[in-house]
Amino acid sequence: MRDVTHDVPALHRRSFLKHTGALGAAAAVSASLSACSSGPESTNETGGGAGRDRTLTAVIGYGNDGSWDPTQTASAFCMAANNHIYEGLLDTDPISREPYAALATQVPADPNATSWKFTLRAGARFHDGEPVTADDVVFVFDRILDPKTQTLAKGFFASWLKDVRKIDAQNVELVLKFPFPDGLSRLTLAKIMPKHVFSRPGAWEEAIKGKAIGSGPYRQTAHHPKSNTTFEAYPDYNGPRKAAFKKMNWLTIVDAAPRVARISGAGAGAQIADNIPYANIGQLESGGLTVAGGAGMNNLFLMFNTERKPFDDVRVRQALHYAIDTGKMIEVALKGHGKPASSFLNEANPSHRRAKTVYDHDPDKAKALLKEAGVSGLRIEILAVNVSWIVDCLPTVKASWDAIGVKTTLAPQETTAVFTKMDQKQDYQVVAAASNPNQFGLDADLIMRYNYGPENLWMQYTRWADASVAKALFRDMDRATREPDPAKKKTMIQDYIDVVAEQAVLYPVVHNELMTAWNAEQLTGIRAQPYPGINLLQAKWA
Repeated sequence: MRDVTHDVPALHRRSFLKHTGALGAAAAVSASLSACSSGPESTNETGGGAGRDRTLTAVIGYGNDGSWDPTQTASAFCMAANNHIYEGLLDTDPISREPYAALATQVPADPNATSWKFTLRAGARFHDGEPVTADDVVFVFDRILDPKTQTLAKGFFASWLKDVRKIDAQNVELVLKFPFPDGLSRLTLAKIMPKHVFSRPGAWEEAIKGKAIGSGPYRQTAHHPKSNTTFEAYPDYNGPRKAAFKKMNWLTIVDAAPRVARISGAGAGAQIADNIPYANIGQLESGGLTVAGGAGMNNLFLMFNTERKPFDDVRVRQALHYAIDTGKMIEVALKGHGKPASSFLNEANPSHRRAKTVYDHDPDKAKALLKEAGVSGLRIEILAVNVSWIVDCLPTVKASWDAIGVKTTLAPQETTAVFTKMDQKQDYQVVAAASNPNQFGLDADLIMRYNYGPENLWMQYTRWADASVAKALFRDMDRATREPDPAKKKTMIQDYIDVVAEQAVLYPVVHNELMTAWNAEQLTGIRAQPYPGINLLQAKWA
């Protein structure tokens, strides 16, 4: 359940929560990607072609310089792009997350079976022209399940998937440890990659930097970190989500003002943008754009260094949560587009239950807990990511903590910088950042394991995994995963979430709505996602 382990270079992990988060056929692929150029060369490619041949330009409010390795990445930009470049055996609807046949020809009829057999789509080819075979499927799953190769994807599969076997060139079998129906929707997280490309020495490092060769409807044509990534329709794609745009140019613009400017006005240089600031909704709507939101697991969370006193004391962590005026944060920073966390899960999640510990704004209780813990004169520097809406929320956290006598300093930085410090095990007190496990799916087991687990990267950051209460939590999580009765499993998850809430080691402050804006006179088929990024696989020119 981690981006990568501590025993591999930090470069592998730099995209972890980057949301703050591949290229032409044959020789053109390696030639273009080996350069992986690093300047804003193509950011003005907004209107190439005419009519339906023109370039679709999108603005993504997250960086494109995280890991592009599908088995590793948590980057919003890279995951969204990879959904257009790669395919899983099954992929999922971006909103309902219902699985559909992608590289496989059909969804297994029995989700409760302990063996799922898949036939690969006839004629499926990678972007370099080579056919997709069972060897490629086994190659990817072997990497994910290999105990010596730590990947983020391992946390989504290792607990329930025993083995993936080749039957013949076009057929594979997945063998499960026990019935696990939720596994079907998770298969979209195992993007099938060409063995002949990524088994070569150094290829995984190239994947991290941006090399992406899949079998999906779009192939990558250029990648400029911190600037933009371009795509074009893959003419040999024969799957269920055919490309509607001849070319696409995705710009990465993390700062809110230039992002809004790029999609605004008569001379707008883009047709769609995500991560729209709440303060700009009215302006964009009055300018003729459609703006819609998606509410899900997107959240501002606090993460504590439990090796550093006094954050090893649960009363101190609880006090700091009770102190935050979440009502003011939602009113001022989120313009009403959020709710205080009443559980680790957002209220719309099917497994949500109000936790036994809910951090309603209670400064008197916060002061009492600090006094009980023997803490006074506390000074805190909040190490925070510079995602625009997080930056908007930080002043409320500071004012709230200052009000209970905790002298607070804000230190927002680029997301990569924050998590590089975490990877290097640098000292810190509290991290404030954005997270959204809905990038990976909706089931509660996945969401909780993304953040909690004995070998989880987040738990390494918090230095908490060896605590006795943590070990008991991890055992409860394993029991819940194996529980075959859905109702009992739901209750077991809710019960261990009560422990997560009480401990407040890594816990959400607010869940907020994410806003997407687009020009409905030019685009149809757009649905606002409740997680960062965009999905254009069912969109087309109006």
